[in-house]
Amino acid sequence: MFVEREKTASFDVDPQRGFTPLCPKELPIAGGDEIAGELNEQANYSTCRVVSKDQHPAEALWVTDDPNQVLTPVEGDYPNLDVKWPAHCVAGTEGNRLIPGLPDEDAYDLVVHKGIDPEKHPYGACYHDLASSESTGVIEWLHQRNIETVIVGGLATDYCMKTTALQLKAAGFKVIVNLGACRSVNPETLDADQAEMRRAGIYIIQSASELQSSP
Repeated sequence: MFVEREKTASFDVDPQRGFTPLCPKELPIAGGDEIAGELNEQANYSTCRVVSKDQHPAEALWVTDDPNQVLTPVEGDYPNLDVKWPAHCVAGTEGNRLIPGLPDEDAYDLVVHKGIDPEKHPYGACYHDLASSESTGVIEWLHQRNIETVIVGGLATDYCMKTTALQLKAAGFKVIVNLGACRSVNPETLDADQAEMRRAGIYIIQSASELQSSP
């Protein structure tokens, strides 16, 4: 697939240790610590590189220590919360750090922090809320740089990565999802996740080796 490098951005969605076996008490996704190579490779086809990070507080209304409560609804009138999760990617902890093999944060062109509010648990990196009304600024930032195409990878395919890709597509970008740079919380939903993204007009590749660009 051909991309025009000067109009293309690479987006690393939440490639944090809290989503990998490196932090087994958080949300360890099998193989989540193995995607750095593909993320680095897809960045070679872009003019700018963005990374998003969950920047969660230590205590939030959606946090549960009970494995039986994970994915159960959050009680109360909280429109920006849906279900409960274990604490993960808390600011200042090991789980908040990027996975090994990625650049330091200051080497990225933009770092997007999300999930800061204890009463909000967004998935996509483009908005601070579930209703996609409170922008994180990344869409505007990309438009200001005349970006037309965004290559997306990260964690996890069935949650934050997919939601971010759909948000970018809705904002008018050509979106390419690199499955080689993704892993799923629930691999059994991968076919359905791919189908949903394709219906939205998102292109899906298996690895960055499928990409081509101008010199």
